Amino acid sequence: MIKKPTLPPPPIVTVATRRHSVERTESTAIANHAIANEVPIALVYNGISHAVMLATPQDMEDFAVGFSLTEGIIPSLDQLIDFKTVESPQGIEAQLTISQRQMRQLESRRRSLSGATGCGLCGIDSLTAVTREIPPRPANTITVAAAAIFAAMESLGKAQPLNQQSHSIHAAGFATADGQVLRVREDVGRHNALDKLIGALARDQIAAADGMILLTSRCSFELVQKTAMAGVKTLVAISAPTALAIELAEQHGISLVAVARRDSFLLFTHPERIIQT
Repeated sequence: MIKKPTLPPPPIVTVATRRHSVERTESTAIANHAIANEVPIALVYNGISHAVMLATPQDMEDFAVGFSLTEGIIPSLDQLIDFKTVESPQGIEAQLTISQRQMRQLESRRRSLSGATGCGLCGIDSLTAVTREIPPRPANTITVAAAAIFAAMESLGKAQPLNQQSHSIHAAGFATADGQVLRVREDVGRHNALDKLIGALARDQIAAADGMILLTSRCSFELVQKTAMAGVKTLVAISAPTALAIELAEQHGISLVAVARRDSFLLFTHPERIIQT
């Protein structure tokens, strides 16, 4: 008997629902509703499983590359030798082959990141492992106009096809300093969306330091840390930051913009980079 290949799971699934309301004593007819899919993704390095994350099954290579970069597993894309995905009824294996040097460093860290949606520190085995060593970056003198931030955030809202269907998916986008959005990635997890974006920038050889990252979520410590690992100096989020996120952004020279709306935003750190024009 020939075994049929397992098809990749879709990012959006349709389920039947029945609406109830206070105005009606009986439910309405059954209607279809678009729901975000969430699948276990095992990140396997040189045959050894390192992390299992729940994520939207789309842009898997971007996700694997971005995760590897922001977790410090590889310092650059040239340390990734091979990549492939294997689907099964249980989920997806993202199988990466990295250099032996990086694999030895990974094994020495002895970290297990059995993660869940929205959880960026699951599996950290000590307090000292929370703050990652971030490589030094060249001085960045690029300025960003407030008008460019407003324009970029408006464009981001229009570039989220999965969220437009399900109304439940985060997005991370990258825009140039003049507000042009170049890449957007979506996921049920805000950390995953950012990893996908950073992976896409690396794979497409886009100079991340020259632009800004845009988030549709609150700005937590881990998101600032991933931004710093990517070398980006301007981070814009729709919701408010945490105190620890502000502290990390200040430390690493990141201009942290949050509570970003169509006509206003709050600037928390490094105001010299954001100009009012």
